[in-house]
Amino acid sequence: MAYKHILIAVDLSPESKVLVEKAVSMARPYNAKVSLIHVDVNYSDLYTGLIDVNLGDMQKRISEETHHALTELSTNAGYPITETLSGSGDLGQVLVDAIKKYDMDL
Repeated sequence: MAYKHILIAVDLSPESKVLVEKAVSMARPYNAKVSLIHVDVNYSDLYTGLIDVNLGDMQKRISEETHHALTELSTNAGYPITETLSGSGDLGQVLVDAIKKYDMDL
């Protein structure tokens, strides 16, 4: 089957590089688009009551680390990455939203 746009959901572990390589090998023969997505939890949903942590600073630091890791994966893919996406919340819903918005078929 010839795919037109492949979405790779990565967790930014070392195995993410293997996923990117596999997706690129599937996309290349068909000149398909390849995009990356990473979905983080919404940290404010994890805590109830008062906490002694500045969630804004923590989320900003994590967001910067995520951006850096996604940029590195994209740069080292050896294939053009069409979209590099990062979201937070329910994994399934974020993926469905991205698939619809960017017309992805795998």
